[in-house]
Amino acid sequence: MGAVQLTLGLIAVAVSLVAWSMWVRTIMRMVSIVRLGQPDATRNGPFIPRMKTLVTEFAAHTRMNKFRHVGFWHWLVMWGFLIGSAALFEAYGEVFVPTWGWPILDHINLWHLLMELLGLGTIAGGVALAIIRQRNHPRRADRQSRFQGSNFWQAYFVEAVVIFEGIGILGVRASKAALGAHELPLWAAFVSNPLGEILPASENLVSVLAFVKLMGAMLWVYVVAKYMTMGVAWHRFSAFFNIYFKREADGGVALGALKPMMSGGKVLDLEEADPEVDAFGAGKVEDFSWKGWLDFTTCTECGRCQSQCPAWNTGKPLSPKLLITQLRDHAYAKAPYLLAGGKKDMAGEEIGLTGDNPHAGIDVLALAEAERPLIGGVDELGVIDPEVLWSCTTCGACVEQCPVDIEHVDHIVDMRRYQVLIESNFPSELGGMFKNLENKGNPWGQNAKDRLAWTEDLDFEVPVFDGELAADTEYLFWVGCAGAFEDRAKKTTRAVAELLHQAEVKYVVLGSEETCTGDPARRAGNEFLFQMLAQQNVEVINSVFEGREAGKRKVVVTCAHCFNTLANEYPQLGGKYEVVHHTQLLNKLVRERRLVPVAPVAEDITYHDPCYLGRHNQVYDAPRELVGASGATLREMPRHADRAMCCGAGGARMWMEERIGKRINVERVDEALGTAPSKIATGCPFCRVMLTDGLTARQSDGIASENVEVVDVAQLLLTAVKRGKEPLDTPTDEVGTGTPLPDEDKAPTAGN
Repeated sequence: MGAVQLTLGLIAVAVSLVAWSMWVRTIMRMVSIVRLGQPDATRNGPFIPRMKTLVTEFAAHTRMNKFRHVGFWHWLVMWGFLIGSAALFEAYGEVFVPTWGWPILDHINLWHLLMELLGLGTIAGGVALAIIRQRNHPRRADRQSRFQGSNFWQAYFVEAVVIFEGIGILGVRASKAALGAHELPLWAAFVSNPLGEILPASENLVSVLAFVKLMGAMLWVYVVAKYMTMGVAWHRFSAFFNIYFKREADGGVALGALKPMMSGGKVLDLEEADPEVDAFGAGKVEDFSWKGWLDFTTCTECGRCQSQCPAWNTGKPLSPKLLITQLRDHAYAKAPYLLAGGKKDMAGEEIGLTGDNPHAGIDVLALAEAERPLIGGVDELGVIDPEVLWSCTTCGACVEQCPVDIEHVDHIVDMRRYQVLIESNFPSELGGMFKNLENKGNPWGQNAKDRLAWTEDLDFEVPVFDGELAADTEYLFWVGCAGAFEDRAKKTTRAVAELLHQAEVKYVVLGSEETCTGDPARRAGNEFLFQMLAQQNVEVINSVFEGREAGKRKVVVTCAHCFNTLANEYPQLGGKYEVVHHTQLLNKLVRERRLVPVAPVAEDITYHDPCYLGRHNQVYDAPRELVGASGATLREMPRHADRAMCCGAGGARMWMEERIGKRINVERVDEALGTAPSKIATGCPFCRVMLTDGLTARQSDGIASENVEVVDVAQLLLTAVKRGKEPLDTPTDEVGTGTPLPDEDKAPTAGN
């Protein structure tokens, strides 16, 4: 050990002690900050399924590979970071003793081959990711760039260090090869051996290169320790925990059922809850669970969620990425105040800090942050603007695409819950919808006695539940509010009823006993109204199936939103049924040849995936197989299946006006028209209304042919099953029916 080795070694150790101590201190502070969130014991187990999900997602990069052009390069960088850390810590020995290597491993040729591959892979991955970021830079694509709003210096810093460390791995190995430290076959050192031929044999060179590699790494450790909100770096550690603690233990994404409203780690009982004590959704950042805080911490700002968001892509202010990063920045800025015991009551009065000088020792910036409302406009210095909060359609595209399992939709609905239940602050159009749900049991304000009006044109009798379920009745046909009252949706209901009749499927409908499932109320944040409607429905449905074993409580629905609520959310309230969507049941009947298409629909059809059927419940094949069975030719839109764009109706947006940007339904119709279809098919009445309105707008503009129409998949099948082609659709009177809304609550059309 010479003077160079001793000097560089001591400097490396000293710098490392400072950097690593800062890193450990930051980790400890980060953990204490994340724990400021509400408790949530539902994330604790079971261990084996959660660990299996974790290993699968990080080792195989299953979620990252949803963007395949990025996934492979990130996979190389990830393994370079994890296993390449061995080369980093090896440098501590090499800077003192240039020929030093890991015991045992240093004598295995395959280990050296792995190090060569990791060095090359890290360089290639880092360069590729930097190029991808440049090619998608906002200066080129503006809002269309998924990196719009992301922190660029942090990303470039991380990518630069990644490339630097990859070069360092190969540089140190090449200098050791020049020194003759190891006699390795060319296949195990195919980069470092040739490089070693042109380098001088110098122990000092090895020590210097090892030192430089260490200093690059320590610079990274120092910077990361200094910036706790640097998600592009911290996700390398927090992502493992965020994936393990994801909402669904079986590995599914946080879609389908919404997270129940919780407070103090328990599901909130609204009849006994006290708003002075309990968290009604999220009115302050500390009302989010600790998993929410971990979500905020883990966001990498990759912008995949943003690239898929229908609101962002139509010029609205909502970006799921920016919403999460704004919550993150606010949470960490407010954390010193919360850690000191700060707390305010509902009136905004300080109740946590007491004494003569309660703010002593607390950063003034943290105190200022504590005064900001979670939801508020620019003039109120709000963290999240109301236009951002209410632009969400809860389509789940953000959750589906997030590579680190952030649960955007749950967080958005939690904030809506507080605004509705505590602040009574929500878009005016929702007031009329809430009133109609509460007084009439449906969003349109129709009378319950009219729920069977759709049966009047049928040439067979629709069986209505009369208090006793016949032994041979297989299904309860849940018609839904749209299927019963909305003129366009009624056609789907009649088509399904006729197909079930032809297939001799025994079913009943509830008629006037049916009421809204509560989906629009829940997605709008009115949890109290949802609970009221849902409990009423569960009681009715349970009475229908009274005496039947669990496997024979079957419900078929035509509305994707009803399907999701009945299947995924009613079990939370004691309503456990076997729920199928009408496309699934009809597809089964076709396969069993109980329905036989005899008059093929020889037309070009494009299919729109309803979000609550597709992304939320993974039903993609059945509707497409029905399109094929009907004899039509399917033309897929560029955005389809799990990347399908929303129609704009979800999240109670069906009853809210779009005042900013391009209408989402028009954007989706434009994409559909790009496939040159004769018809646009879907499997949800909400989607049908929105797409029809968008198509009508484009026909009025002269962009779309008057012959193009929007139909349900069931109508296609009915035409194919019947002998002789019948018109799928006829013009309908689009004048709204039902209880009129006050002028201030009106939107121009029900579908907008």
